[in-house]
Amino acid sequence: MADSAAEARIDQALVTRIRLDGDRRAFEQLVRRHQGMVRAQLRRLLHGDAAAADDLAQETFMLAWRNLDQFRGEAQFSSWLYRIAYTCFLQARRTPVRHVGVDDEAMEQLQAPRRAIDLQLDLQRAMQRLSTAEQVVLLHCVQLGLSHEEASYVLAMPLGTVKTHATRGKAKLKTWLADWRDASAEEAS
Repeated sequence: MADSAAEARIDQALVTRIRLDGDRRAFEQLVRRHQGMVRAQLRRLLHGDAAAADDLAQETFMLAWRNLDQFRGEAQFSSWLYRIAYTCFLQARRTPVRHVGVDDEAMEQLQAPRRAIDLQLDLQRAMQRLSTAEQVVLLHCVQLGLSHEEASYVLAMPLGTVKTHATRGKAKLKTWLADWRDASAEEAS
């Protein structure tokens, strides 16, 4: 979203309409505004399982509707929503059934040049080598673009811990993917 302050004001106005009037249309607007990012967050957490991500996104928005009175505005609405989505993910992960799927991004990459596909696969493998905490922090801070403070709120993790996991995770990825950086430098020269 382009101007986060303006977006936050729009979200707050919609939340106010819902709280005062029970305005379902305002909630539908919130869903439309945030469903893409919530689904993307969940797809990444679920390693591309679009069907499971859609199910959890629906659960996320149902919980948001039911618990909107608990939104205090201390964080942006989007951060509060990401936190609900992450909690839904954690609860779903505790269940023994695991779905297998391919996300839209993976399908699009089949059309990409072989080298780009290889880099993406190596990046995914490297991400899987990280600790779960490092993976989740990098997903939220790098892929979703949340600040460390927002990720701290979403993940219910101390700010210092988020910063540590982000720094360590990036350092490990940099080391593990050094061959790609070296090969790119050789090709450029």
